[in-house]
Amino acid sequence: MNGFGVDPVAIDLRRLVERQVASLYAHLVTRPTGRAVRMAIESQLASAGEMALSVIDFSEVHVLDFSCADEVVAKLLLHYQPPEEATRAFFIFRGVSDLHLEPIQAVLERHRLAAVAEPPGGRCRLVGVRSDADARVWRSLEERGALSRGEVPAQLPDEVDRTTLESLVRRGLAFQRPESGDYLALSNLMRSLMG
Repeated sequence: MNGFGVDPVAIDLRRLVERQVASLYAHLVTRPTGRAVRMAIESQLASAGEMALSVIDFSEVHVLDFSCADEVVAKLLLHYQPPEEATRAFFIFRGVSDLHLEPIQAVLERHRLAAVAEPPGGRCRLVGVRSDADARVWRSLEERGALSRGEVPAQLPDEVDRTTLESLVRRGLAFQRPESGDYLALSNLMRSLMG
């Protein structure tokens, strides 16, 4: 066990599409293609433990249409992070360039979701629907990397910010260690689990 209670699951979309879909492997277009990819991702996540961190790599995907973004991003988030239930999977969408961002942003907005995206060679960022408080608290945790439960009152003296931190965890945008109650940015969790 890795000490976090979270299984890492790395998913290279290019390789997944090559194996699952009889189309151009660098193009995620059409809803059936997106559905096939999502089902393959869900199959990989099914073999993980109770909680998983899935890093889904878009860096080799040259074309992403709105229907595939809906299937591969929004529907995964809706399935694994249902409202009012414990998050079962955390996601970082890696290699998200400007060409991916428009369809991803659109489907996240349509479903009123937010996600963590990492641009090529850049730092993780929060995309989709987010309040000013969401953005502020998420960025603060991202910059620190981690926040112990005991540090929360000093670092987040405003009750709104503390409530927002809890909301980020429920929505799968931040991680709270079950045994200690400490908070981790997903980028920090990714480095700890995957190197």
